[in-house]
Amino acid sequence: MPIFFNTRDYLRFLDLVRYYRFSNTPLSFSKLMNLEKEEREKIFLELKKEKAVHVEILTYCLMPNHFHLLLKQKTDKGISIFMKNIQNGYVKYFNIKNERAGPLFQSMFKAVRIENDEQLLHVSRYIHLNPSTAYIVEPENLEDFTWSSLKDYLDEDFSRDNYFVDPEVVLNFFKNRKDYLKFIFDQASYQLELDKIKHLVLE
Repeated sequence: MPIFFNTRDYLRFLDLVRYYRFSNTPLSFSKLMNLEKEEREKIFLELKKEKAVHVEILTYCLMPNHFHLLLKQKTDKGISIFMKNIQNGYVKYFNIKNERAGPLFQSMFKAVRIENDEQLLHVSRYIHLNPSTAYIVEPENLEDFTWSSLKDYLDEDFSRDNYFVDPEVVLNFFKNRKDYLKFIFDQASYQLELDKIKHLVLE
């Protein structure tokens, strides 16, 4: 079932990611949202200055009924804490907004440990190709997909200070941003074909 119905839902989830990546959040996100805008921004400013995070967000993609995150853990059990906070926060928001009760996600989350640089690059590409694999956008229009970090990877003026993604970990393996985009497109058709037959090869 869909977990994102409109722009408000996507933005709420990204705000939760932006907030709960920090390891020293002073209050719950719902209480944060009850503050005046100036107070909220003041808290974010302090959190950025302290630079204490559970995780670094390397790559993300939000799809209508699921999401993908490529994370670098920075504290003990940081990924588990971060995922619990964003999922619980989003479920509370979603249930109140849609007048429903009970769980939203099938399970808390599934995680795969990145073992080497090659796997890191492959997972980054896989995540950024997801909207194309799901036939939401054509491969050549991936750059225009709103709810993924690909736009941040390709933006020459991107500043991590103004957002929460850290694309440099992946981009450092490429000469420039255009080379990364070429790396993405080189696999686009193959990933589409693989998605068509995955039910035959995965138990």
